[in-house]
Amino acid sequence: MSVIQVQTPGLLTTVQDLGREGFGPLGVSPSGAADPISLRIGNRLVANPEGAAGLEMTLLGGTFSFADGAILALTGSDFGATLDGTVVDPWTSIEVRPGQTLSVGPALSGARCYLCVHGGTAVKPFLGSASTHILSGLGGFEGRPLRKGDVLHIGSATGSFRERTITSQARDRLAPRQALRVTPGPQSSWFSESSLRSFYAATYRVGEQSNRMGLRLEGALVTQSPGGEMITEGVSLGAVQVTHGGLPIILFVEQQTTGGYPKIANVISADIHCVGQLRPRDEIRFEQVTLETARSLLVEQEKLLASAELILE
Repeated sequence: MSVIQVQTPGLLTTVQDLGREGFGPLGVSPSGAADPISLRIGNRLVANPEGAAGLEMTLLGGTFSFADGAILALTGSDFGATLDGTVVDPWTSIEVRPGQTLSVGPALSGARCYLCVHGGTAVKPFLGSASTHILSGLGGFEGRPLRKGDVLHIGSATGSFRERTITSQARDRLAPRQALRVTPGPQSSWFSESSLRSFYAATYRVGEQSNRMGLRLEGALVTQSPGGEMITEGVSLGAVQVTHGGLPIILFVEQQTTGGYPKIANVISADIHCVGQLRPRDEIRFEQVTLETARSLLVEQEKLLASAELILE
């Protein structure tokens, strides 16, 4: 079985697939790729099922050697990767010869880069998923980010190399947005009209304390109308909570499954991958859409991802 040898792990590199859905009632959030669109496309470029496990690198990539060679693709943000000193184009499959080394540098844009290999990254599933849940230390490779000296097994490869790349039109349509589209949250009526106008007019900065659990935002305070405390209830991926101090938090892939802060909005499914590419000090704003528009945007996105026009061979 072929392996990936970790020479340097980067800042935060973990094994991720598309997450473990359905365990929220047990207190287990889905985890999974912060930018699932990039992981899905990366897997298609190397002829894997879309949900195969890959490596998610955050802000600074690692160095990996392939003693037996591999077929791989890098997707997501551009981290200035090289293969034995030769520049590697993102969003394109490449063949790595035995003994070659892939070096992935700091992010040139965005926050996360994905390394997908033909055959997938083989780890023992936890609750049906290979994803690392960092906060609980479950799943992935020993439940943790990668370290120097780790050896990861690559799943069985069944095909020969074919160069594939994503079309420029698809990349443009799937590019991360700074204006996150949201639907009204279940407690949006708790906020006055002036507070709602302020929220949607404001520009927020992603705080330094942000992580895969949630993105803390800095900017205009949002005040809720006078009233009692809410009862803790279930929360969803992309929910925008407003703390007692008036600052929003976007709940993300390792979110707590319940919460007691009012939710003013919820990032739509079609824009979740955009949240995954935000890094500290990035500026964003919110744009309200209807539920019908949110559904239409997701259907349109899924049609593009399933389209034969997505990949060039």
